[in-house]
Amino acid sequence: GTVIVAEEQTGGKGRLSRGWFSPKYKGIWFSMLLRPTFLPQEAPKCTLMTAVALTRAIRKFGVDVGIKWPNDILYNGKKLDGTLTEMNAEMERIHYVIIGTGLNVNILPEDFPEELRDIGISLQSIKGERLARVPLFAEILNAMDELYCEVLEHGFSKVLDEWRKYSVTLGQEINVIGVKETYAGVAADIDEDGALLVDTPKGRTRVLAG
Repeated sequence: GTVIVAEEQTGGKGRLSRGWFSPKYKGIWFSMLLRPTFLPQEAPKCTLMTAVALTRAIRKFGVDVGIKWPNDILYNGKKLDGTLTEMNAEMERIHYVIIGTGLNVNILPEDFPEELRDIGISLQSIKGERLARVPLFAEILNAMDELYCEVLEHGFSKVLDEWRKYSVTLGQEINVIGVKETYAGVAADIDEDGALLVDTPKGRTRVLAG
């Protein structure tokens, strides 16, 4: 793997071409280039793997965060991070996967743009003190390394089990907002592909993130 770190992003992006707020020296903004041997259809689970790694690392620094499906790290309902996974592949082979992640570390509430203040939060705001970014980033990379090696050798099953342990989505009533329809239900579980299983009055449905 290759890791690329930025101190600031002036054109940070999230899913669906949304922007990502990445102020200088106040977060951990990085991309990880992987060349996995598993099949392309397995790649979406890399976002769940990344969420587990981040959660492991952040909890070691005393912040009890959880994962909103599929990969948002939340504290009291507010978002700490964003992850975007992109892939170059053929039908049977992945050329590479790039996992881009931004983690809000030392951003003050007044630093956030007004439209993000009610939904975003940083570790400094939670703990009431600045955090050293290098030890935290090292912990994240160690967790990613452990999980990625586990996945290459044994598949994603243990990662998905750990994801379930950290989930703040499972067991909750949720709204699924799709391109053509919106419906309500209870998030029951994730399946072996990382898809969310939702129990609705019409039965169980399967929701894909990507």
